[in-house]
Amino acid sequence: MGQSSLLLQITGVSKAFSGVPVLRDIDFQLHAGQIHALLGGNGAGKSTLMKIIAGIEQPDSGTILLAGQTLPLMTPAKAHQRGIYLVPQEPLLFPSLTVRENILFRLPRAQADQQKLQRLLGQMGSTLPLDAQAGSLAVADQQQVEILRGLMRDARVVIFDEPTASLTPVETDRLFRLIRQLATQGVGVVFISHKLPEIRALAHQVSVMRDGCVVLHDNIDVLNDDALVAAMMPPERQPPLSAEQQLWLQAGNSPSGRKGEVLLQVEALSGEGFREISLQVKAGEILGLAGIVGAGRTELAETLYGLRPASSGSAHLQQQSLLAMSPAQRLRAGLVYLPEDRQTSGLYPDAPLAWNVTALTLPRRNWWLRPAQERAVLTRYQRALGIKFSRCDQLARTLSGGNQQKLLLANCLEAMPKVLIVDEPTRGVDVAARADIYQLLRSVVAQQIGLIIISSDLDEVAQLADRVVVMHHGEWVGELTQSAVSAENIIQMAWGRHAQAAGEH
Repeated sequence: MGQSSLLLQITGVSKAFSGVPVLRDIDFQLHAGQIHALLGGNGAGKSTLMKIIAGIEQPDSGTILLAGQTLPLMTPAKAHQRGIYLVPQEPLLFPSLTVRENILFRLPRAQADQQKLQRLLGQMGSTLPLDAQAGSLAVADQQQVEILRGLMRDARVVIFDEPTASLTPVETDRLFRLIRQLATQGVGVVFISHKLPEIRALAHQVSVMRDGCVVLHDNIDVLNDDALVAAMMPPERQPPLSAEQQLWLQAGNSPSGRKGEVLLQVEALSGEGFREISLQVKAGEILGLAGIVGAGRTELAETLYGLRPASSGSAHLQQQSLLAMSPAQRLRAGLVYLPEDRQTSGLYPDAPLAWNVTALTLPRRNWWLRPAQERAVLTRYQRALGIKFSRCDQLARTLSGGNQQKLLLANCLEAMPKVLIVDEPTRGVDVAARADIYQLLRSVVAQQIGLIIISSDLDEVAQLADRVVVMHHGEWVGELTQSAVSAENIIQMAWGRHAQAAGEH
């Protein structure tokens, strides 16, 4: 990248919540036409810094200059007017409005150009249904709506916060082409990601944050991966899930079945978005459910849990027919679902942590636990999972993404599942928390729980799963077992290139 003008300059920005420092004297620069990657663990302060730039939060001190002019106290609307747009990690759409209405919402009539919208859709290779309700879209498609909102507003600074978390490799490539095109047009791009290969493929500059400070900044081509990872990690880090943590995790939970016992049997199940799916989940194993976005994986999971109706077929949990049960009855029978979108479908963001960790078990306890009991449950999972928080009564939304995900996992485990379905378990989670969650899932399976993992990260599926069922356009296309489980084999099947069962039986 050649020389370009300084577009955004942040000097001495600090921010604290309830007296706890989140940002400490931050300096940050973004040039026109530059793609600047921002790395850091969950809780490092990345999202808070970006929210300040986008007018969602106000700094306690420091200055922000855009094209040499000091920005006043900002609101999101003022940021949009000045050409700053944040594509958030969790899409914030109006579910009852159409996709078109969401994209053009509060856009001046002069900018609400349908031809421009169609041109941007073509550049993204997008087939979004503009007249569909936004609430009906998959998370990956909701992400596209957020991106189009910013592009329609002719943003000079576009911030992408974990934009590829739910995208397939092909969709990621399309997004990267679009981001590079924005940079060639002089737009400054801030790109937040936990995936180092993405950073290397896209960024010109990289800054690493830790504990609210920028601890490393340089051109991406002069820093190796070891240097980036070392900068993100705290000076001392305990290995995930020590022997003591394992004991805390097992406390209060009994084995769900005998190792190898079939816990969940699905036969020729059909429903919205999938057809004739058959699979087994055994005690003490991880079954991966893989496929590109649109394959029907989440629809299958939601149908098993009772959130969508099945049209035909059968599903049994330890000989009990699931299809005649309500979601609450399936939960009590031992089928637990961790949804893809933790903000809208998983956690109660404005409820205390202690309430969140016991939420799934409250109906069977007449909705109330004594505060001391709730705190004891939360403390047990804090010790088992390493959840970082300051008070039991603080709100779930105040935690970092990785700690929110651990809290949601704790909520599911407290429901004492026989079969646990986890949809995108490490979405928006940093390198360190990802390792913790992997170790946690393996420990859960060791208690003879059956686990179904749905992930767009094929390396993650290959690393965790004992067997993988692959779907394509709603259909079963193959199963990989044992030594045949690899990202390469999964992606071959995910694109429908062959249907087979492979591996050692």
